[in-house]
Amino acid sequence: MPDHIGAFLKASECFSALGINITRVSYNKAVDSHTLFIDAEGTEEQLRKADTELNKIGYLQSNTAKTGIVLIEFCLEDIPGSITNVLRLINDFHFNISYISSQENGTDYQYFKMGLYVEDYDKVAEFLKEAERLCKVRVIDYNRSEKVYDNSIFYNTYVMGLSQTMGLSDEVSRELLVHVNLAMQTLDEQGLSPYRTFDSISKFAELLGASKGAAFSPRISTHKITDNTEITLIEPPCGSNTIIIKSGDQVLFVDSGYACYREEMLTVFRRILPDFDSMKKTILVTHADVDHCGLLPLFDEVLASPRTAECLRNEFMGNDGFREKNPLHKPYINICKILTSYKAVHSDKLTALWNHVEPLREPLTQIGFFDFGELHFEVYEGKGGHLPGEIVLIDYTHHLALTGDVYINIHGLTPEQAAYNQYAPILMTSVDTDPKLCAEERKAIMQRLGVGGWQIFGAHGFKKEYSVNT
Repeated sequence: MPDHIGAFLKASECFSALGINITRVSYNKAVDSHTLFIDAEGTEEQLRKADTELNKIGYLQSNTAKTGIVLIEFCLEDIPGSITNVLRLINDFHFNISYISSQENGTDYQYFKMGLYVEDYDKVAEFLKEAERLCKVRVIDYNRSEKVYDNSIFYNTYVMGLSQTMGLSDEVSRELLVHVNLAMQTLDEQGLSPYRTFDSISKFAELLGASKGAAFSPRISTHKITDNTEITLIEPPCGSNTIIIKSGDQVLFVDSGYACYREEMLTVFRRILPDFDSMKKTILVTHADVDHCGLLPLFDEVLASPRTAECLRNEFMGNDGFREKNPLHKPYINICKILTSYKAVHSDKLTALWNHVEPLREPLTQIGFFDFGELHFEVYEGKGGHLPGEIVLIDYTHHLALTGDVYINIHGLTPEQAAYNQYAPILMTSVDTDPKLCAEERKAIMQRLGVGGWQIFGAHGFKKEYSVNT
């Protein structure tokens, strides 16, 4: 919208005349003077008419890649009038100055930092060429700058950077824009500065993007359980591990990583299992987090605990999952889903096992058994320290434990995984729903392991070898 008196009034009158109810408003001139966010409820016909009316008054203009803020540092001689020629050049190119800062530093030069509002980026190269004839010029990267020099059209600039990193479409980018604003509003209402959080989200996206395509290099290892049963552990740089259990001629997957690595993981699956495309594909999910469920649509059958199945069904119906039900976590989870191209699995593929829905009183409660090939697991459900519906599987005969995110081998992370784990918690405020309860669940797992040497496969990091003495 234009930065004019009465701008919100015009939008409000439009909605009021059509009988549309405004449910959320967010505007902060210090953050972005041109963008007003309104969530509104109405019928499809009412909302369609609102689009038409708002377009008429110029309120639904999409900020294209040709409009933005360019931050430039000019190195000028510290003499009277040195800035005048630069200002004349800016005026000749019809650029508007939205930020300016400079101070004498005791040398023969001053460094002028300016934010220029540019409506056509094609003119920037020509401007810089002319400016370099006057003085030394340096362009400051807006998204990587530690100091926020200028906030005009912040959302569009920020989201544009995320979208380019992850290759998102314009439609998906518009959805991302709304959730980024909701995160900003949530932080503001908590009295917290948003910029460290937003910088962490940018770094998270950079890590995701840096591992795509030819740069996707998971650590893959094979572990013998019996003569006829082995586990292949696939550890991508970002997201959860994927476990492939082969017992005789049977194959079971456990967890599936991020959706944004779909093609990369398919290449890995086909290399490990040449008949992957033609085989029936079954996967067991330890819990319903985004980084464990991204590839579920690839599978024919998805096995889960009743609570995890409930969460996945809710997502398929377009409702909130367990994480989003916490309003403080909701915007970050939605940002994570958009950045990783998450799509909910069709509910017809879901099979809920064990039928245990009673309230859980202990950190870990045995809810049933799960047999696969030569393996015989006791299944335990956690009380929800990491996420409701979480399960742990323990095979006492073969001293094997699959522990999901309740217990992971922190010391067995690759450098890439460790870097990812620094920023992933930002997108859900905390990795664990209840960190104290999750610690109790981890302790309960170790207490249930019998005497002998154990192989523990968590959902992040390498296998943990663990011995229990008499």
